[in-house]
Amino acid sequence: MARRTRTAQWGPVALAALIALAAMAGCETKDQPKGQGGKKKIAGIVFQEDQYMRLVLFGMREAAAKAGVELLEGNSNSRPEKEIELINTYVARGVDAICVAPISKKGSVTALKLAQAQGIAIIAQSTPVEGDIAATHIECDAGDLGVQTGKAARRYIQEKLGGKAKVAVIAFKSQVPEQSDARVNGFKSQLADLPGVEYVAEQDAWLPELGVKRVGDILTAHPQINLIWSANEGGTIGAVLAVKNAGKAGDIAVFGTDSSEQLIGFLLSTDNVLQAVTSQRPVDVGRMAVESALKVLRGETVQKKVLLKGILLSRDDPEGVRAFEKQFKEWTTKGAP
Repeated sequence: MARRTRTAQWGPVALAALIALAAMAGCETKDQPKGQGGKKKIAGIVFQEDQYMRLVLFGMREAAAKAGVELLEGNSNSRPEKEIELINTYVARGVDAICVAPISKKGSVTALKLAQAQGIAIIAQSTPVEGDIAATHIECDAGDLGVQTGKAARRYIQEKLGGKAKVAVIAFKSQVPEQSDARVNGFKSQLADLPGVEYVAEQDAWLPELGVKRVGDILTAHPQINLIWSANEGGTIGAVLAVKNAGKAGDIAVFGTDSSEQLIGFLLSTDNVLQAVTSQRPVDVGRMAVESALKVLRGETVQKKVLLKGILLSRDDPEGVRAFEKQFKEWTTKGAP
């Protein structure tokens, strides 16, 4: 999971003015005050429309239905003004908690702080927010996502490539530097003591079409590359397609991050391109976000930060991949709106 769009930049004056206008508009349509009758209301906000975020929402829906609370869903589409609008709308509607994937660790603070001041519990999921605003922050351990795939790549290099590899890395540092660096550093840590490993190229790509172009250009400039690792779903898909387009299937191994129907299909394909990915646990993230919100509302103590381990899916374990595929299809079918 990486952002689909580049986030707009907002100056502090413009941002404050926009928040104030949204809050004033919200006051005109405010529902009954929080806690007065009816069931609890929880807002779930994601920042893009991709497989990961859809499954986060599925986990939220599941937990909300089980607890008998109302879930209000919103997508900021990585737009700061949309995030502000959603937060203020939910404040106006009298929600008890907001479970949000913040667009920006720093930039999302002001609107969420205003919501917190209204007595609304803030739960950060998938991405963090600065300060003491969120009661808890839940996400998959970014470093672990890189480490697990790095271990799989290390085995491949030692067993299939004689301990030597020319490696290209596809990251998303220009979008979410903290997450990207954690994943990249986790991956590289597992190859650090292999003297035969050389990093030939490192670029950003987070959409499949961008990944195809970037990796295609890398392969043209560095035809000696025999292993590619991507830190996100779009880059992984793009890398696999670029290797196929270059006629290098069987010559270049791809390792990656995240899971989708397409990536699962690549792992089960006979073309021998995609070797392993480390999947996040978006359903668990969404479910735990709602459960944590309800604990906070009951006055219970919650852990300040929860990091979930990833799930390694490998071509070497096709039965494990098929079992995950079955579960994945169940999630996506039930999670469809």
